Amino acid sequence: MNIIVGTAGHIDHGKTSLIKALTGIDADRLPEEKQRGITIDLGFAELQLGELRIGFVDVPGHERFVKNMLAGASGIDLVLLVIAANEGVMPQTREHFEICRLLAIRTGLVVITKTDLADAELLDLVRLEIAELVDNSFLHDAPVIVVSARSGDGIHELKQALREAAAKASNKSNELITRLPIDRSFTVKGFGTVVTGTLASGQINLSDELEMLPIGRKVRVRGAQIHGQDAKAVSAGMRTALNLSGIEHNEISRGMILTEKGVLRPMQIIDTEIEILKDAKKALKTRQRVRVHIGTVEALARVMVLNDKSEIVQGEKDFAQIRLEVPVAAVPGERLILRSYSPQMTIGGGQVLDALAQKHRKKDIGSVVKFLRKLSDAPDSATKIQLLAEEAGENALNFADLQARTGLQKEILQNAIAENIGRGSLVEANGYYISRRRFEGLTTRCISEIESCHVRHPLLKGILRESLREKIFPYVPEEIFKAVINELKKTGKILIEKDTISIAGHSLELTPGEAALRESLASIYKRAGMAVPTLEDALNEAARDSELGREQTRKIFQLLLNADEIVKISEEFYFSGTAIEDLKDKMQEFASRTAERLIDVPKFKEIAGVSRKYAIPLLEYFDREKITRRAGDKRLIL
Repeated sequence: MNIIVGTAGHIDHGKTSLIKALTGIDADRLPEEKQRGITIDLGFAELQLGELRIGFVDVPGHERFVKNMLAGASGIDLVLLVIAANEGVMPQTREHFEICRLLAIRTGLVVITKTDLADAELLDLVRLEIAELVDNSFLHDAPVIVVSARSGDGIHELKQALREAAAKASNKSNELITRLPIDRSFTVKGFGTVVTGTLASGQINLSDELEMLPIGRKVRVRGAQIHGQDAKAVSAGMRTALNLSGIEHNEISRGMILTEKGVLRPMQIIDTEIEILKDAKKALKTRQRVRVHIGTVEALARVMVLNDKSEIVQGEKDFAQIRLEVPVAAVPGERLILRSYSPQMTIGGGQVLDALAQKHRKKDIGSVVKFLRKLSDAPDSATKIQLLAEEAGENALNFADLQARTGLQKEILQNAIAENIGRGSLVEANGYYISRRRFEGLTTRCISEIESCHVRHPLLKGILRESLREKIFPYVPEEIFKAVINELKKTGKILIEKDTISIAGHSLELTPGEAALRESLASIYKRAGMAVPTLEDALNEAARDSELGREQTRKIFQLLLNADEIVKISEEFYFSGTAIEDLKDKMQEFASRTAERLIDVPKFKEIAGVSRKYAIPLLEYFDREKITRRAGDKRLIL
């Protein structure tokens, strides 16, 4: 079993000495730390207790280095809250404790150090202070271990308490994609770039190709170590050092994240649920500038509080949008800490609900809060997928969108999608996913628009496919449009002929005058045979014999075109459908008598009984319809 244990507590309360007494390792690695006698940056050590392997993260206690403390605290499973017997609970003790609580660390121990500097009465007083500090918190029932790093008293008891606490520590989620927040980067001679961090989720194997975000650099894992030992794979919750190819160490900084390629999308707007500390100096207000700590990154941001008061008062929890000044790659459920811009003090924290949020307008706050509340209360991944699909509306989401919005591993996401499809809440539409309610809404609107077209244009067979798309689906993916039309066709609600869509069972009802005009136009082309008039001449002739006018004549002409009684050959010439079919038969009869099945223009003119004026447009039409194919200066009859 692997577990990460982090220290927390005030400066000079013996955190580093305690780790050295437990492991024999001095976690202060910087020359300045040794010279000044204080921890400035993160330190690391390890301890093997039977089958339990503990990775220690030693954090600085000085208030100036809380941002470094936060970089280490984000990945810990269990906290050692260290309090010196000779000083008791101090300001950084309280701040570190609150940070651990806001990061949702569920397990820990309280360690009273420097007991050789305090008498029994002082120890009792410190115990009372501790009880008051941790009352009704995750450390309420935590063991309080009394130790002296100098003499070694209590170290054995602390190791036993660590074993017991480790058994209660919650396992890392196995649902999220591989994510390693980077806390250090350096070069090792002969190896190149090395990064370290605690694997937040997933697994990393040798030779894996990963992506460094937010810079988007593709890298390969050349080597991995766990507690100084070479490893072939690293699992969630383990501290690791990775040797990377494809990137220089000076291109990497603390706060970047190593993750699967092409999944997460760094963004600068996230929706969150935030709790403000009871002892914060003031409420969190809209437009306030804050320091945001997520994983190992620290970023400046502005806040938009999502309530009518535009503030979250001390001791309260509410929803807020955080607009970061730099891109950050986060996942829903990831914990964050808020600190004031200046002076730097921890004011609250919470969790990411939507890592790919859009800017909210004030008038939309009500609906946004309703969605975020449902997202926060969602009991499982399948429910979250349903909520995201519903929120996306008619635009729908593809698999990549859903994975970026959730951070779920591929198989977990596939199962969540399948569960929603199985219970009918989600529709798969050519690679896109749309809520059943939204999909049915689109089908209803389509039917309504087609019926409306029949009323507006009674002489038209239906609505053009592209016109329907422009009316109902102007900003919707083409795949959704196709799925809706296919569904309506499959259920027998519409008919599709070429590019025209009509309601099933719809029929044209012509007035006596319209029927007469239809017959007149058809007769003009039937009489003309292969010597047809121009379109304008045909329309003018039919309109002269009718009282309906030129516009109605054009609409009746379109009816004949839709019914294939008249065939368009070119912009100028139209022929009777019967005449074209007869000509096709004549060409096939000629081809059957010719081994090569070739015909030239003179022979075509002879067979069709037309002049060159008609022959060339007719042959070009047959080429387009794949009845013939050009072969030099002749045509092959297909």
